[in-house]
Amino acid sequence: MRPLADEIRPQTLDEVAGQKHLLGEGALLRRLIENGAEANLIFYGPSGTGKTTIANIIAKRTQKALYHLNATTASLQDIKAIIADVDTMMAPNGILLYLDEIQYFNKKQQQSLLEFLENGKITMIASTTENPYFYIYNALLSRSTVFEFKPLTAEETRPAVERALRIEQQRSDLPFRWEDTVPDTVASACGGDVRKAVTAVELLYQSAKPKDGVLYVTSQDALQLAQRSAMRYDRDGDEHYDLLSALQKSIRGSDPDAAVYYLGRLLVAGDLLSPCRRLLVIASEDIGLAYPQAIVVTKACVDAAVQLGLPEARLPLAEAAILLATAPKSNASHNAIIAAMEDIQHGAMGNIPRHLQNVHADSAGAEKPQAYRYPHNYPHHYVEQRYLPEELGEKHYYEYGDNKTEQAAKRYWDEIRKG
Repeated sequence: MRPLADEIRPQTLDEVAGQKHLLGEGALLRRLIENGAEANLIFYGPSGTGKTTIANIIAKRTQKALYHLNATTASLQDIKAIIADVDTMMAPNGILLYLDEIQYFNKKQQQSLLEFLENGKITMIASTTENPYFYIYNALLSRSTVFEFKPLTAEETRPAVERALRIEQQRSDLPFRWEDTVPDTVASACGGDVRKAVTAVELLYQSAKPKDGVLYVTSQDALQLAQRSAMRYDRDGDEHYDLLSALQKSIRGSDPDAAVYYLGRLLVAGDLLSPCRRLLVIASEDIGLAYPQAIVVTKACVDAAVQLGLPEARLPLAEAAILLATAPKSNASHNAIIAAMEDIQHGAMGNIPRHLQNVHADSAGAEKPQAYRYPHNYPHHYVEQRYLPEELGEKHYYEYGDNKTEQAAKRYWDEIRKG
């Protein structure tokens, strides 16, 4: 019996779930397919979003022989064997090579593909779950058009789930029924991956127990089966960095609800150290001098989380995330160090003023007078003298933030310096 995911695979563009930005009326990819354009394409996006399905539809419309290779196991010899079929009875209308997970081909392997693309012997559709602009060789990118596939919403996934349930119902020797909420539960739990949702239906049917001559599944069954299916997470992949970015931007935007949500997604996936590190960064980068104690509290929460481990670590980390999200914000110190380092990297390397140099910089017994004035010997522990190199003039890197703490410091120093 064919796997349900294969049986339910769409045969036309209108049957494909989601991807309206690519396949809706007038969308560019749809026009290319309908016009029979023979372009090399790169499909970028999560698994289960229709990349393989679209490749199958393109092959059928162009009447090309479709060859499917996975770069995790394929070699150049496999591609050369496919090329041998060009202009034979095996591929009278040419070849469409679908190369899955192309990011696993190294640079040399990707370069070798160019030869076959240049002479037009094959049309290539490559798919990747990683950002192609990071993982695919530039010369290959320049000869291809990149299309990004998006995860499906639960609403877009539901029709595929309902169709899969009906197919299992038709296959079944016993009556097969389900709670009304099962399609929504499966569609929501599978994180925009249609293949995963259809497989979940297949497993639900296989695990259903007969009762009074009927196979019946509940939403609780569906939830238990797919309780972690919604987690798209690869610690080396885009989703990892997207979650960390969303966590930081939510805290920077002072949204505690979004902050604990993205923190929760990282923790449910079992990642403890990444959010710990990112929370420490946020405390300095986004809260900074507006609430200087934020880094102290965050460090204490991170230390506690590491000692506790999961699942208890969620408690101090949630405390830190909410504290940071609701704290006043300042990026003044962040901006100051970035600006200073940019100047240094562009050659602003003036001489350290003599009065700031180490007194031992000269030969022992022959030190030159430094004329350094010790601030603690003066009223308010302050005396005016030059600290920046002369070559930098009156350069300012730090601008006081508009929060209570930094404005209080500004008022204090304005008053002292006036005196």
